[in-house]
Amino acid sequence: MNVSCRLLCLALGGLMLLPSATAGAQSAAPSGRGLLLEEAIAMALERGPATRSATRTRDAARFRDASFNARLLPQLSVTGEAPTYSRAIVPVVQPDGSTRFVAQQQRQSSVGLQMAQRLPLTGGDLFISSGLTNVNVLGQQELRLWRSTPLQLGVRQQIFRLNTQAWDNKEQDVRADAAEQQFLEARESISQQTAALYFDLFAAQTALANALGNANVNDTLFTLNKGRYEVGRIGENDLLQSELAVLRSQNAVQSARLDEQRAAAALRLQLGYPSSAPLVLQVSNTVPEISVDTALAMREALQNAAQLRDADLQMIQQNRRVAEARRNTGFGATVSASVGFNQTAENFNEAYKSPLQSQQFAVGVEMPLVQWGARKAQIQAAVADRERVETDVRVLRERRALDARFAALELEQAGRQLITAAKADTVGAKRFEVTRNRYTIGRIDISNLYIAQVEKDQALEAYVRALRGYWDAYYRVRRLTLYDFERGARIR
Repeated sequence: MNVSCRLLCLALGGLMLLPSATAGAQSAAPSGRGLLLEEAIAMALERGPATRSATRTRDAARFRDASFNARLLPQLSVTGEAPTYSRAIVPVVQPDGSTRFVAQQQRQSSVGLQMAQRLPLTGGDLFISSGLTNVNVLGQQELRLWRSTPLQLGVRQQIFRLNTQAWDNKEQDVRADAAEQQFLEARESISQQTAALYFDLFAAQTALANALGNANVNDTLFTLNKGRYEVGRIGENDLLQSELAVLRSQNAVQSARLDEQRAAAALRLQLGYPSSAPLVLQVSNTVPEISVDTALAMREALQNAAQLRDADLQMIQQNRRVAEARRNTGFGATVSASVGFNQTAENFNEAYKSPLQSQQFAVGVEMPLVQWGARKAQIQAAVADRERVETDVRVLRERRALDARFAALELEQAGRQLITAAKADTVGAKRFEVTRNRYTIGRIDISNLYIAQVEKDQALEAYVRALRGYWDAYYRVRRLTLYDFERGARIR
């Protein structure tokens, strides 16, 4: 799809009058030409501040996922207790069964090594440990004891309770996938924002070039009209109208110049572009001709949207709350068991000789008897919340599909409007030239000339707006679907 040649000539001609459009513009893009839209987007995606923020957000999510997965592996830890000292009167049971209170000083220290592993299938804990404890009783009857646990293997498992590890795994898988999709959407959003700022600057530069051209024309016409007024060919009203047009065009130039500087600053910030380097645009004379299948756009949007990944995460969390309400408020038990070896002795060397077997087994039971309907109400509340989220997710999916469908239709409409606007711009420019020539030879009045000028300016503005709208629609449909319709492939 070709862009209006007159528009390009007008914009490039106006750039020659701008302070920033100097010979140094060769540094703006390769081969000394202006900056293309594709290059601006690549620059924003490579070094723009928005890209850095999106990348850091994705990296943080990846590190959190790596941390979560690392905690699923066996965890090795060392525990210890520095020497502790106590001095107190303590009860001591005598051989005859009586109790005697005696003063005692005691120093104790310990060290242990443990490897623990979560069991994803059951949610229990398995551990292997080894430890050593030293107790020194001070005073008149000093006593030193060592207690060793060379090896101990144990397990702890909840019964009739929620397997939190399995639910954590489900949530983390969806959370990690959503973070990746959010990063892709952020990049497409940056592309869309960059395209908007790019054409904001192009529109400002085009408006400035057009304002300079109008000021030139109006100044020439005012000089012509002063001569005509002096010889009596036009009235004072026409002369004043011509002078007013000159003043308006001068104000328009000043406003357009400020708008151009503001738009250039915004684009520089988006691109991370040096403030000292000149920024000159080169708008391509073609736009991609794409026919977007609305059914494909809706399907890809439902499969790729990060927002729907978040919705899936919400559903998993709601199902988890329902399961928690049902399992954790009723009968439950905790089983713990361990086997191993231990020994005690008065010196360190003897503490590891001929260790004795040790076994431990315990079952803890929790069985609520009277809850006054609390468990039932808690389950009902969790189910109601889940149904609410189900409704919200269903509406969200329908809205996302509609957004993708209408984004595809808007892209096709933007293409048609661009063709019409380009033709209108060409017609408006030609009409103004014809009208100006006819006014110069005195065939029409000055009012018709300025009407033609205003319509020419409006057509030019409409064309630039249509061009901006096309690229905005183009990147919007990419962002909503994460699908490249030019290449026919998903964005990765």
